[in-house]
Amino acid sequence: MVKVMMAKEIVLTVPNKVGVMAKISKALADKGVNIEGVAGYAKSDAEAEVMIVVNRAVAGLDKLDLGGRVSMKERDMLLLEVENKPGALKEVFEKLAAGGVDIRYLYGTACASGCPSRLVLSTGDNQKALGILKK
Repeated sequence: MVKVMMAKEIVLTVPNKVGVMAKISKALADKGVNIEGVAGYAKSDAEAEVMIVVNRAVAGLDKLDLGGRVSMKERDMLLLEVENKPGALKEVFEKLAAGGVDIRYLYGTACASGCPSRLVLSTGDNQKALGILKK
């Protein structure tokens, strides 16, 4: 069984420096914002990109003093909870493929046992994907 909902993803372009994630996570915690999912990577030695799915809208992260230029975008995403078992993601991806939905990017988490895996998904048509996965 798949639980699917729309979510907000904050995309931050930040300096690639030690302590940046500590400052971002503190700012979110101080605002009472929960991190539902996170991914990131270094774009270069000087710059990184961080994608954070949050439980509610948040503003002002682009104003943080992180020792360099910070930019922020917000995107609509799908947040899925799927059973942590072989074939669970296969079913999700087969449904999307059958519906003609293009996956732009994804990232996720898994739990050892007793809890669902989470998948953050961006598609060419998130509303269509939402309808397909809710069936």
